[in-house]
Amino acid sequence: MPLDYCHPNTPHRKLKLPEWFVSSLMMDRALDAVVRRVKNLDRKHDIPYLAGYSVDGKTIYIDRHMPASFRYGGRAVNTDRYLILHEEVEKTLIDQLGLHYLHAHQIATRAEQAAVRAAGIRWRDYDRFMQKYVKRIGDERLTKVPADLDLKPYRDEHDDDLVKRMLASIARGQAPKGVKKEHVKQAAARLQKR
Repeated sequence: MPLDYCHPNTPHRKLKLPEWFVSSLMMDRALDAVVRRVKNLDRKHDIPYLAGYSVDGKTIYIDRHMPASFRYGGRAVNTDRYLILHEEVEKTLIDQLGLHYLHAHQIATRAEQAAVRAAGIRWRDYDRFMQKYVKRIGDERLTKVPADLDLKPYRDEHDDDLVKRMLASIARGQAPKGVKKEHVKQAAARLQKR
Protein backbone atom coordinates (compact mmCIF):
# COMPACT_ATOMS: atom_id res chain seq x y z
CA MET A 1 0.00 0.00 0.00
CA PRO A 2 1.41 3.45 -0.86
CA LEU A 3 2.34 5.60 2.12
CA ASP A 4 0.44 8.63 0.88
CA TYR A 5 -2.98 7.02 1.35
CA CYS A 6 -4.75 6.43 4.65
CA HIS A 7 -7.57 4.48 3.06
CA PRO A 8 -6.57 1.64 0.72
CA ASN A 9 -9.74 1.80 -1.36
CA THR A 10 -10.39 5.53 -1.44
CA PRO A 11 -7.51 7.96 -1.86
CA HIS A 12 -7.79 11.43 -0.33
CA ARG A 13 -9.01 14.13 -2.62
CA LYS A 14 -8.10 17.74 -2.29
CA LEU A 15 -11.05 19.77 -1.07
CA LYS A 16 -12.12 22.57 -3.34
CA LEU A 17 -12.42 24.94 -0.39
CA PRO A 18 -9.91 27.36 1.08
CA GLU A 19 -7.94 25.82 3.95
CA TRP A 20 -9.01 28.59 6.35
CA PHE A 21 -12.66 27.66 5.75
CA VAL A 22 -12.06 24.01 6.60
CA SER A 23 -10.07 25.00 9.69
CA SER A 24 -12.83 27.36 10.82
CA LEU A 25 -15.47 24.69 10.25
CA MET A 26 -13.47 22.10 12.20
CA MET A 27 -12.83 24.55 15.04
CA ASP A 28 -16.54 25.34 15.22
CA ARG A 29 -17.39 21.63 15.37
CA ALA A 30 -14.76 21.03 18.05
CA LEU A 31 -16.07 23.97 20.05
CA ASP A 32 -19.63 22.63 19.80
CA ALA A 33 -18.42 19.22 21.04
CA VAL A 34 -16.76 20.79 24.08
CA VAL A 35 -19.82 22.91 24.88
CA ARG A 36 -22.12 19.84 24.60
CA ARG A 37 -19.87 18.00 27.05
CA VAL A 38 -20.58 20.48 29.87
CA LYS A 39 -22.92 18.90 32.38
CA ASN A 40 -23.89 22.08 34.26
CA LEU A 41 -23.53 25.73 33.29
CA ASP A 42 -24.19 28.09 36.20
CA ARG A 43 -24.68 31.85 35.73
CA LYS A 44 -26.16 32.53 39.18
CA HIS A 45 -22.99 33.36 41.14
CA ASP A 46 -20.23 35.94 41.49
CA ILE A 47 -17.13 34.47 39.89
CA PRO A 48 -13.81 36.29 40.14
CA TYR A 49 -12.10 36.80 36.77
CA LEU A 50 -15.34 36.08 34.85
CA ALA A 51 -15.46 32.29 34.84
CA GLY A 52 -14.36 29.21 36.75
CA TYR A 53 -15.21 25.60 37.44
CA SER A 54 -16.21 23.33 40.28
CA VAL A 55 -13.66 21.19 42.07
CA ASP A 56 -15.06 18.06 40.41
CA GLY A 57 -15.14 19.78 37.00
CA LYS A 58 -18.81 19.02 36.42
CA THR A 59 -19.95 22.64 36.61
CA ILE A 60 -18.69 25.62 34.66
CA TYR A 61 -19.42 28.93 36.36
CA ILE A 62 -19.79 32.18 34.44
CA ASP A 63 -20.28 35.35 36.46
CA ARG A 64 -23.91 36.39 36.77
CA HIS A 65 -23.09 39.91 35.51
CA MET A 66 -21.33 38.77 32.34
CA PRO A 67 -23.55 39.26 29.26
CA ALA A 68 -24.16 36.03 27.35
CA SER A 69 -23.42 37.78 24.04
CA PHE A 70 -22.10 40.93 22.41
CA ARG A 71 -22.72 42.67 19.10
CA TYR A 72 -20.02 42.24 16.49
CA GLY A 73 -20.33 43.08 12.83
CA GLY A 74 -24.10 43.33 13.07
CA ARG A 75 -24.55 39.92 14.70
CA ALA A 76 -24.91 38.63 18.24
CA VAL A 77 -21.89 36.58 19.31
CA ASN A 78 -22.41 34.07 22.12
CA THR A 79 -19.52 34.57 24.55
CA ASP A 80 -20.43 31.63 26.78
CA ARG A 81 -19.10 29.07 24.32
CA TYR A 82 -15.62 30.63 24.30
CA LEU A 83 -15.52 30.93 28.09
CA ILE A 84 -16.64 27.31 28.38
CA LEU A 85 -13.87 26.22 26.02
CA HIS A 86 -11.29 28.13 28.06
CA GLU A 87 -12.45 26.69 31.39
CA GLU A 88 -12.75 23.12 30.11
CA VAL A 89 -9.29 23.15 28.53
CA GLU A 90 -7.75 24.72 31.63
CA LYS A 91 -9.38 22.28 34.08
CA THR A 92 -8.49 19.27 31.94
CA LEU A 93 -4.83 20.29 31.65
CA ILE A 94 -4.58 20.82 35.41
CA ASP A 95 -6.39 17.62 36.43
CA GLN A 96 -5.31 15.21 33.70
CA LEU A 97 -1.79 16.38 32.92
CA GLY A 98 -0.88 17.95 36.24
CA LEU A 99 0.02 21.30 34.71
CA HIS A 100 0.45 24.34 36.91
CA TYR A 101 -2.46 26.77 36.63
CA LEU A 102 -0.47 29.50 34.87
CA HIS A 103 0.66 27.10 32.13
CA ALA A 104 -2.83 25.63 31.70
CA HIS A 105 -4.29 29.14 31.57
CA GLN A 106 -1.91 30.17 28.77
CA ILE A 107 -2.83 27.14 26.67
CA ALA A 108 -6.55 27.63 27.36
CA THR A 109 -6.28 31.27 26.32
CA ARG A 110 -4.66 30.23 23.02
CA ALA A 111 -7.48 27.74 22.38
CA GLU A 112 -10.06 30.43 23.16
CA GLN A 113 -8.25 32.84 20.85
CA ALA A 114 -8.17 30.31 18.00
CA ALA A 115 -11.90 29.62 18.38
CA VAL A 116 -12.76 33.33 18.42
CA ARG A 117 -10.68 33.99 15.31
CA ALA A 118 -12.13 30.95 13.53
CA ALA A 119 -15.57 32.50 14.04
CA GLY A 120 -14.42 35.58 12.13
CA ILE A 121 -14.10 37.76 15.23
CA ARG A 122 -11.01 39.85 15.81
CA TRP A 123 -9.37 38.80 19.06
CA ARG A 124 -8.67 42.41 19.98
CA ASP A 125 -12.38 43.29 19.79
CA TYR A 126 -13.46 40.21 21.74
CA ASP A 127 -10.80 40.72 24.39
CA ARG A 128 -11.65 44.41 24.77
CA PHE A 129 -15.29 43.47 25.42
CA MET A 130 -14.33 40.79 27.95
CA GLN A 131 -11.83 42.96 29.80
CA LYS A 132 -14.53 45.54 30.53
CA TYR A 133 -16.34 42.92 32.58
CA VAL A 134 -13.25 41.39 34.18
CA LYS A 135 -12.36 44.75 35.71
CA ARG A 136 -15.86 45.55 36.87
CA ILE A 137 -16.53 42.09 38.25
CA GLY A 138 -13.10 41.89 39.89
CA ASP A 139 -13.80 45.09 41.81
CA GLU A 140 -17.22 44.20 43.19
CA ARG A 141 -17.92 42.67 46.56
CA LEU A 142 -18.27 38.94 46.25
CA THR A 143 -21.62 38.06 47.71
CA LYS A 144 -22.67 34.86 45.92
CA VAL A 145 -19.70 32.53 45.55
CA PRO A 146 -20.37 28.83 44.90
CA ALA A 147 -19.06 26.59 47.67
CA ASP A 148 -17.56 24.09 45.20
CA LEU A 149 -15.67 26.68 43.11
CA ASP A 150 -12.17 25.33 42.46
CA LEU A 151 -9.83 27.73 44.29
CA LYS A 152 -6.65 26.43 42.64
CA PRO A 153 -6.47 29.27 40.09
CA TYR A 154 -6.74 31.90 42.82
CA ARG A 155 -4.28 30.09 45.07
CA ASP A 156 -1.80 29.67 42.23
CA GLU A 157 -2.14 33.38 41.49
CA HIS A 158 -1.33 33.96 45.18
CA ASP A 159 -4.61 35.80 45.52
CA ASP A 160 -5.04 35.09 49.22
CA ASP A 161 -7.12 38.24 49.63
CA LEU A 162 -9.65 36.93 47.12
CA VAL A 163 -9.87 33.53 48.86
CA LYS A 164 -10.45 35.32 52.18
CA ARG A 165 -13.23 37.43 50.65
CA MET A 166 -14.93 34.32 49.24
CA LEU A 167 -14.76 32.65 52.66
CA ALA A 168 -16.12 35.83 54.28
CA SER A 169 -19.12 35.69 51.92
CA ILE A 170 -19.88 32.18 53.09
CA ALA A 171 -19.29 33.17 56.74
CA ARG A 172 -21.91 35.93 56.36
CA GLY A 173 -24.37 33.23 55.42
CA GLN A 174 -24.44 34.18 51.75
CA ALA A 175 -23.62 30.72 50.49
CA PRO A 176 -25.95 28.46 48.52
CA LYS A 177 -28.40 26.34 50.52
CA GLY A 178 -26.88 23.22 52.01
CA VAL A 179 -23.34 24.62 52.12
CA LYS A 180 -21.81 24.36 55.58
CA LYS A 181 -19.33 27.05 56.51
CA GLU A 182 -17.04 24.58 58.30
CA HIS A 183 -16.70 22.32 55.25
CA VAL A 184 -15.69 25.27 53.09
CA LYS A 185 -13.22 26.54 55.71
CA GLN A 186 -11.62 23.10 55.95
CA ALA A 187 -11.36 22.79 52.18
CA ALA A 188 -9.85 26.27 51.86
CA ALA A 189 -7.37 25.54 54.64
CA ARG A 190 -6.27 22.35 52.85
CA LEU A 191 -5.89 24.26 49.58
CA GLN A 192 -3.87 27.05 51.17
CA LYS A 193 -1.43 24.55 52.72
CA ARG A 194 -0.48 23.11 49.32
